[in-house]
Amino acid sequence: MCIFGDGGVGKTTLLNRYLTGIFKEDSGITIGVDFHLKKIESEGKKISLQIWDFAGEDRFRFLLPSYLMGASGGIFMFDITRYSSLKNFDDWLRIVDQGTLANEEHIPVLMVGSKLDLSHMRAVSSEEAIEMAKNNGLYGYVECSSKTGQNVENIFLELTHIMMEKNDLI
Repeated sequence: MCIFGDGGVGKTTLLNRYLTGIFKEDSGITIGVDFHLKKIESEGKKISLQIWDFAGEDRFRFLLPSYLMGASGGIFMFDITRYSSLKNFDDWLRIVDQGTLANEEHIPVLMVGSKLDLSHMRAVSSEEAIEMAKNNGLYGYVECSSKTGQNVENIFLELTHIMMEKNDLI
């Protein structure tokens, strides 16, 4: 699975929280792409998740399509406190389409709103995000907090379940 979205939205922090259970506030920017592996059990099957964390900066976006060719799912992430983190939403979806054309089938993408612990500073409503996800054929919307851990595990379990269903593994 691939995690993508603008820089500074919390992709690496989410992944670190999922992999280690620890919230690391100052993870720094991702240069290019980082790869992680996590073994889990889902639906009674042992699964090895290969998770690709993509840098959000424009100069690295060219990398994403080649990694998406072998992907089974994706997470588009934005920051609920920064409306501007959605400004490139259409560009990200276009890149995903471009990267999955070879598969002749779109990969399931889950939309994730980060920084739920800062909901008092919310700039994007849940309703608006749900509508965006639905209108763009995404497989759902989840809000999370890497700081508190809220919904972090659920995001990966939900996308894993969707990927398993789509590949007739369950």
